[in-house]
Amino acid sequence: MSRQFTLRSGTLHAEITERSAALRVLRDGERDLVVSWPADGPIPYYSGTLLAPWPNRVGGARYTFEGGEYRLPVNEEDRGNALHGLVAEADWKAVEWLSVEDEHGFVRLAHTITPTPGYPFTVALEVRYSLAPGGLTTTLTAENTGDAAAPYGCGPHPWLLAGDDVERYELHVPAGRVLLVDDRLLPRALEDVSGTPYDFTVPRVVGDTAVDHAFTGLIADGSGQATVRLRGPEGGVEVRWDASVLPWVQVCTGTGLGHRGLAVEPMTCPPDAFNSGTDLIVLRPGEKAETSWTISPY
Repeated sequence: MSRQFTLRSGTLHAEITERSAALRVLRDGERDLVVSWPADGPIPYYSGTLLAPWPNRVGGARYTFEGGEYRLPVNEEDRGNALHGLVAEADWKAVEWLSVEDEHGFVRLAHTITPTPGYPFTVALEVRYSLAPGGLTTTLTAENTGDAAAPYGCGPHPWLLAGDDVERYELHVPAGRVLLVDDRLLPRALEDVSGTPYDFTVPRVVGDTAVDHAFTGLIADGSGQATVRLRGPEGGVEVRWDASVLPWVQVCTGTGLGHRGLAVEPMTCPPDAFNSGTDLIVLRPGEKAETSWTISPY
């Protein structure tokens, strides 16, 4: 079994694993803020994992980049796509850890993406989980340590919890546009949320609305932070991040999956960005990209 690291700060408790560098547990007192899973069991629906060097999907598991054509392994068999990057099931290595009871604690883990079929690039990743009374902050840094430019995107995949029944959650997504998708969940059209079932700019109950969509046009606060909030019978939980660095967020109600919680995934780019080029990061040799987000009770 891979090593696990426990962080505590005030009423908050987090557990991070070397396996997938995943957030396995985040708890406020006795209340779970994210979906957890057994330390030695399977990770359900990417719960708490990191998505890199792309979040979401690469359509048909194929893309072109700077004149080259690449074919990735298909891991979403029913739709023929490459889903959620290359590191969600990888073994990471903890390189630094500090746990101080009721204060600030952190763990730092590293993993390098080496050339692999469909992604012949070298990208060194480092993630730092830092727990403070105000929440758990995750900072993911990518550095191109190879000799060729590399396409890159990232995001997390927490399933947030505010009770067992997602339909009863009150959801607030401060985003003006939604990316409509086809039956393979690939982009079809970007539309204003107004007049669609996906308008959560004013908090409202999810009800029977099935959501598995990317949102953009984020409405940030005065410090540039975008915040998605949900509240249910057991309380509230939020994710906040710099909207200029992570201009997209995937929201998934998990309808039909039989899985608890509601996924909120801040992303640097939308689905299929390796093909569309939309907000795709191009990491030149020696360049870095850093993203950060915080999960908190409220």
